Amino acid sequence: MSGRTKEARTMSALDGAVVAVAGAAGPAGRATLLRLAEAGATVVASDADAARLAEAVDAARYAHGGATVTGDTVDLLDLDAARAWADRTEKEFGRIDGLVHLVGGWRGSASFAETDLGDWDVLEDLLVRTVQHTSLAFQGGLQRSDRGRYLLISAAGASKPTAGNAAYAAAKAAAEAWTLALGDAFRKAGGDEGPRAAAAILVVKALVHDAMRAERPSAKFAGFTDVKELAEAITGVWERPAQEVNGNRLWLTEKP
Repeated sequence: MSGRTKEARTMSALDGAVVAVAGAAGPAGRATLLRLAEAGATVVASDADAARLAEAVDAARYAHGGATVTGDTVDLLDLDAARAWADRTEKEFGRIDGLVHLVGGWRGSASFAETDLGDWDVLEDLLVRTVQHTSLAFQGGLQRSDRGRYLLISAAGASKPTAGNAAYAAAKAAAEAWTLALGDAFRKAGGDEGPRAAAAILVVKALVHDAMRAERPSAKFAGFTDVKELAEAITGVWERPAQEVNGNRLWLTEKP
């Protein structure tokens, strides 16, 4: 087994946890599946691309032979499908301790005046609607957990939009606001004792992975977060108390 020893892994806050990962087939998803499995979690992955999802799940299983990693193609633009995925997960594994939201997408323009509102239509579905559906579907299960976490991966551009990224930044900002509202629901559910579950936002400038570096060996990727670093930060959220992370933006890059 690569990575941590079995003895160290049993000390992880994720040991025995059940974590769902939405948008799991891309580079960030693959890194996250690997790291969650290494930390001792049962990982339930979903993506719209069945072939790429199967490859990502197989890679995590192969790297961590004792880990339970499953894959399911789920249409996250369908609220009923998202609810069915959450219900299936909790019924099969007896609990749900996390939802990591990695569904992404980008559209931009050369200038503000050239913004295509069709880009907004696409990004609203990818970046906002999927967050709405996963949060509504998984809220109940996360609140029943003793360590529930809902994690949104966002971009620094949401806090400082640029002229050519109006649609993207607005969609990311909307997704952040929705996630913070979920955090407030967790806070209220916790009452005087504080929240047992947490909703938090991990903010990056952009992501980079090995294939990108290979394609552009002279590029600096200044301020970018490697997908392995992101995966490490994701697992690290479970090591922190819910009250500390709930309703907060956790910056992995400099604030704009």
